[in-house]
Amino acid sequence: MQIVLETERMLLRRFTGADAGPLAALYSDPRVMRFITVQPPSCAEVESKILPAYLREYRELAGGLGSFAAIEKATGQMAGRFSVKPASSYGLTGGTELGYRLYPAFWGRGLATEGARALIAAAFERLHLDRVVATTMAGNIGSWRVLENCGMRRVRTFYYPDADLMPGAEHGDFVYELTRGDWSRQGEVPLS
Repeated sequence: MQIVLETERMLLRRFTGADAGPLAALYSDPRVMRFITVQPPSCAEVESKILPAYLREYRELAGGLGSFAAIEKATGQMAGRFSVKPASSYGLTGGTELGYRLYPAFWGRGLATEGARALIAAAFERLHLDRVVATTMAGNIGSWRVLENCGMRRVRTFYYPDADLMPGAEHGDFVYELTRGDWSRQGEVPLS
């Protein structure tokens, strides 16, 4: 198991081929995907496209970037997935994109904030990146609270051209960012 980061309650490690089942369960949960897509990917899509793309990231991206399995230390269970990689989501222009998805059983426990803070710190301290960005639907209050608890600030709202396809999309998506300078001024303690 290649551990990328360790937080108080989680290990963030690289995905392996053995993670197809748990990852498919995460991506097929409509509660998890509610603010992401109208049609969650099938188990076959996770196994044939999504997981192989994650494994390819480890070869193609700089060390420390990619998508990572979040493992709860206390139970050894996969709690979800975190990512930090070059921004590619609609509405973003440049920067390094932070992402996360947790199984509903792990919601409301501060794990999203804990994992996101660890990746932000790694982005600035270990990877020497200049800007971390993220997006979330305006209606996804839990997600934008996580981003704000991590010190990120909302910089704008954008709208998809086909906003009628997903419930809530008509309210737009928020773009958040945190620069290295802003992060330093917030007094984050460097990772050891």
